[in-house]
Amino acid sequence: MRERFPLYTALGLALVALLLAATPAAMAAPQSKATATADAPVDLNSATVEQLTTIPGIGRVTAERIVQWREQNGPFRRAEDLMKVKGIGDKSFDKLRPYVKVGKSR
Repeated sequence: MRERFPLYTALGLALVALLLAATPAAMAAPQSKATATADAPVDLNSATVEQLTTIPGIGRVTAERIVQWREQNGPFRRAEDLMKVKGIGDKSFDKLRPYVKVGKSR
């Protein structure tokens, strides 16, 4: 048993070293993506593509279309303007409505 002790010690120290080395990278990594909720809706006039993808039912392509629409047409004046974005119709809007808001434009 005495002969294995240095091996176990070396393996333990190697594991600790790996964990310590990974810590700065883990701290720099973005936090897990929070999901938009009715209590914390996403502002259509300031949200990034990444923030828009937290809305249930909004994928990256639709989020990019929302940002592109905003850049080309100016700020959203009301949430219903979201239906002007390609791919968002009445039914989609009804599902998205609780998760969005229209704040003042930047």
